[in-house]
Amino acid sequence: MEDKKGFSLRQKKSSRRPAISGPRQLSSQSTTSTSQAPPRVNGLNEKPTNANTERPSRPGEKTADLIKRRYSTRFAQLPDFNQADAPPLPNGPLQAESPKLNLPVPGPAHSLDVDVAALKDPHLDPEKYATTVLAEASDQQLREYQTNLRQLKNRASTDLQQNVFQNRTQFIKISKDAEKLNNEMRSLRCQLSEVSTSVSNLMSRANIPESRPTPDDMATRSRKQANRSSRADLETLWNTQLHGLWKNVEGSQKYLPAIPGRHVISEQSRWLELDAATWRVKKRAHIILLNDHLMVATELKRRVDPSTMTDGEPEKKPSTKLVAERCWPLQDIDILDLASMANMREKHEMANAINIRCGHESFTYRSDRSSISDKAKLLSDFRTASEEIRRTLRANTETSAKGKEPMNHYAARDPALAQKTDLLRSLSSRKNRPEILIDVDGKQRNLRWVEGQIDELDIEIALQHFEDAVRHVEKLRKLARGLKGNAMAQELIDAKVDGRANKLADLVVQRLVDTHSFSTATQTNIAWLVRLGFDDRARESFLQARSEAITKQARQCIFEGDLRDYIFQVSFVYFTLMKNTVSIFQQCFPPLVMSACVKWAKEHLDGFNVILSRQLSSVQRGSPTWNECMDQAKEHAMMVNEVGLDFKELVRVPEEDS
Repeated sequence: MEDKKGFSLRQKKSSRRPAISGPRQLSSQSTTSTSQAPPRVNGLNEKPTNANTERPSRPGEKTADLIKRRYSTRFAQLPDFNQADAPPLPNGPLQAESPKLNLPVPGPAHSLDVDVAALKDPHLDPEKYATTVLAEASDQQLREYQTNLRQLKNRASTDLQQNVFQNRTQFIKISKDAEKLNNEMRSLRCQLSEVSTSVSNLMSRANIPESRPTPDDMATRSRKQANRSSRADLETLWNTQLHGLWKNVEGSQKYLPAIPGRHVISEQSRWLELDAATWRVKKRAHIILLNDHLMVATELKRRVDPSTMTDGEPEKKPSTKLVAERCWPLQDIDILDLASMANMREKHEMANAINIRCGHESFTYRSDRSSISDKAKLLSDFRTASEEIRRTLRANTETSAKGKEPMNHYAARDPALAQKTDLLRSLSSRKNRPEILIDVDGKQRNLRWVEGQIDELDIEIALQHFEDAVRHVEKLRKLARGLKGNAMAQELIDAKVDGRANKLADLVVQRLVDTHSFSTATQTNIAWLVRLGFDDRARESFLQARSEAITKQARQCIFEGDLRDYIFQVSFVYFTLMKNTVSIFQQCFPPLVMSACVKWAKEHLDGFNVILSRQLSSVQRGSPTWNECMDQAKEHAMMVNEVGLDFKELVRVPEEDS
């Protein structure tokens, strides 16, 4: 019972550690070691076993044996990688070679220097550069290095700004030189043309015989005569073709009148007009391509005229006639090849078809012949004629633009000049342009110099440099007055300067309205307007601003039940502002225009009397309240005596109002 009671599936832990044998050399898996292991004693009553007898395996012993075999593996000899018969490596690079940078490695004791050459390297790796250079840098060295980098950045920014400014200055200088050279060449061309014309006229008047021509001159002259003859013959041929077209196609002269250079390029008769929806043939068509138009004529049956019959039989004439149906300018139409737009099933049916589009209209035609030579020739001739028309129109546009260039230039820059058509027309004429020269400080200047001065004035106005702008306006006006012998230049400069002066005056007036309460600023603004020649505008703007100030301040006085207090406030506001206005006016304007200020003061005094009458309308005349209000008003009216005005006796209330 005790044995059964002590039976358990769990194994008791042994206090003795397991013995692990030393590593063994495994030269072959088939052979076994001949060394005998010492007898293993498991208990006192067990006898030692023979080494040749098979040892019983325990759980986990196989795994332990594999682990020992794994960690005991050795390589007897490394392979030789330097063999001569080894195959070569492939030619392609296995990895991209990074550029080698000569980066300075800072020492612990010296400061860091910014390597400009390394920073300019396009293959610079910022992270690698910072890691290499700043690896052993201290906190002080990092701050110094950051300061040096910022200084280098600021220096580079300054150099860039200087380069941009220098390039801009050089560009402006080169542009002005090019324009000057262009004007000189134009003037030289005009002078050479005049000289050539004068020489020709003198020779024709003097009847000077021409010199004996050389063989080269004779060959050149014969070539020119042949060209003139061929040109005349070509014009004759074109006229003949056009008259033949008028005769053969009825109504064609209405669409194609005779103009120089108009001629027929190609004429094809075997075309059919198709219905765009059903592709059925509608009628026969005749396509005539000219150098500037495309005309389509249709075939109609000719009626038999009984008067032309001879012996009961009609005269033999064609049974059909051509009638002009449509005609379009080449620049308004487009011809499409339907064969290139069709799919494989419809390509055979549309091989000879074309589509003519003009705006929202579309017409389809097909050649009656099986070959596509007629269609290809028509498309080729149409493209050539269209390109020739576009080239001619472009040349005409450029020629007209060159003639209108000065007019458009000045009109676009100065809208005020657009109304002076006579001046612009004079500037656009070739004879007058070279003669517009201005004498400035002993130097000859052209209109481009005036444009430069106007540009500087525009910049000063935009930046609100009022003193410089006013001085510039005075300079240009003085220059214009000195040009007594050149009325065109004087008119041009006056027109340009007047436009800028008006714009400058608007800004100064706005500034005057905003600062009318400040004596110094008001004097400065009025002085600028007087120098610009806007005396009346300055005076009116200043007085208008002061009137608005009086009205605004008077409306802020609120009647709270005490009539004497209200009359005191209103009279104080009116006469104080009137005194200050007259004082500033006397400082800014000459005494000759003082009457305008006195008139303005009298108008506001009348306005004050109206307010006073309205407020005292319910008070009995001669009462203490009446007398006190009137005394306060007259006392305040004496304030204007300081500026030379006496309004004490003018402060009154009419008897009918009381």
